Amino acid sequence: MNRPLRPSLFAWIATALLTFGCAHAADTAGSASGPALDSIEQRVKPCTSCHGNEGRATREGYFPRIAGKPAGYLFNQLVNFREGRRHFPMMTYIAQFQTDDYLHEIAAYFSAQQVPYPPPEPTKSTAAVLERGRQLVTEGDSSLNIPACNSCHGNRLLGVAPAVPGLLGVSQDYLTAQLGAWRTGVRAAAAPDCMGQLVRRMHPEDLDAATAWLASQAIPAGAEPDTAFAHSPSLQCGSILQGNPSP
Repeated sequence: MNRPLRPSLFAWIATALLTFGCAHAADTAGSASGPALDSIEQRVKPCTSCHGNEGRATREGYFPRIAGKPAGYLFNQLVNFREGRRHFPMMTYIAQFQTDDYLHEIAAYFSAQQVPYPPPEPTKSTAAVLERGRQLVTEGDSSLNIPACNSCHGNRLLGVAPAVPGLLGVSQDYLTAQLGAWRTGVRAAAAPDCMGQLVRRMHPEDLDAATAWLASQAIPAGAEPDTAFAHSPSLQCGSILQGNPSP
């Protein structure tokens, strides 16, 4: 599931590093000459250089939408990059020396961005594959001890505040890469890592089916994450235990 970095990805990383350095230099210069030329819009420029304006994502499918996702989830992921549970050079560079307060500020900014979702990309999957994906996402598979995705990720699959992410509005490439990273142990979350446990129970073809169905779904205008679980999740997940927004 791991993929080599493409030339376009190197370009994104170089741009983000340059933006981060310039923003830091401007902040330092402002502090020396008077009031700091600082704002949250400046602080998130390294993020938007890859994740798109307001975090709405770009055509480069590997960079996910972060706009409108629950703030606790975004904070948890920044901490995971900082603590080495997730691995991506640019994200590690940005997060590794930041305080919790700073990461909370970044997470809150993107969580508040309520921007429209683009229409889904046309799928090449067969009707049978999409139906299997729908079953896994909305019903689960008791024979594999897999609960429905919407039992944790919200009735509308747009997440549950404060710490559960939405699964819609993200490319199949990104979803497949992340599930593959969990399956191989490259990605992890705070213990107990419920996603890692679930993904390793699934067949490889089930991963493709679930991500194909998720990526093919349109999102209604104005849709937001749920504010509470409809029913108590059947799994214990370290990042959402007792509604705690931090790992």
